[in-house]
Amino acid sequence: MKIRSLILPVVAALIIGAATTWGAVTVLRPTEAAPTSTEFTTVKVLRGEVGSELSLNTVAEWPPIPVGTNRAEGVVTGITVSSGDEVGQGAALYTVNLRPVIIARGEVPAFRAIEAGVTGPDVAQLQQMLTDLKFYRGAIDGSAASGTIAAIRAWQKSNSLEQTGSISAADLIFVPALPARVSLDTALVYRGATLTGGEAVLSGLPAAPTFSIPVTEAQSTQIPGGIAVNITSPDGGMWTGITGAQERDSESATVTVAILGDNGESVCGDGCGQIPANGQSRFPSRIVTVEKVSGLVIPSAALITGADGSPAVVLETGKRVAVTVLASARGMSVVEGVDEGFLVRIPGKRSGQ
Repeated sequence: MKIRSLILPVVAALIIGAATTWGAVTVLRPTEAAPTSTEFTTVKVLRGEVGSELSLNTVAEWPPIPVGTNRAEGVVTGITVSSGDEVGQGAALYTVNLRPVIIARGEVPAFRAIEAGVTGPDVAQLQQMLTDLKFYRGAIDGSAASGTIAAIRAWQKSNSLEQTGSISAADLIFVPALPARVSLDTALVYRGATLTGGEAVLSGLPAAPTFSIPVTEAQSTQIPGGIAVNITSPDGGMWTGITGAQERDSESATVTVAILGDNGESVCGDGCGQIPANGQSRFPSRIVTVEKVSGLVIPSAALITGADGSPAVVLETGKRVAVTVLASARGMSVVEGVDEGFLVRIPGKRSGQ
């Protein structure tokens, strides 16, 4: 028992001493020299094309602006204008009890009958309409004298109406500007509908619809302002716009990118009539995020940056060559400064390792 108790401490001391000696060797041993070259693969510089685009839907919409109120009472017996039609002075919009409701230019809404002896700006507006329609040649003085009454009767005759010489407020809807594209509220004005007067039935449309593209937050970062958008029109043609301001909706986490026409022109040009006046219309579109550029192409991963921030590549031989980057997209770059067919390094394991 005494011999065994003496052996155990000796063995333990030997183990501890060995461990200490290994630790000293491990810590004090000099580190190995770093590899003289970084592992890499190579790729050949070839001619090609680099570009990028997104395929999304463009939304077109005519934003309506209320411009006119109906004063007629009765049943709608006919609709004489379609949504989006351009109308001018004296155009009939719809009929109530077979009597036409006429549009005319003027800031003052129709609010009373215009007949002999009545004066005011609404009379002047009516005189302007009658002048434009070749029924009146007198002064536009806002006074319904005999010449104005005679013109009213002539106008009534041309519309197959009783020649009373008096125009009711129900006969006219004055709007601020004409000619204009207009839209009727089809929920209120349709054949057989009953009107009681006071309905806001008429909206004016802008000269051109608005265009926008709804995108995600991630997509919005790829779409800077001023880049081209090619929109396929309903007839199969092509409209070209450019991206504008972005509007973010925090609740839905969506971004709306405005699409503008070039030099202040409308996106749809003379083809805007193809777009329905009511609601939103969607058209397939391509957003060119990076214009296509042809030249010598290399993977973008082969590019390195010098201390001065200038780009370069490293040839297979290890020689560093400064380059100019003309375009980059989808992991590839078009460069100048290196010859076609050369092999350039890409950091990574050697082929076959």
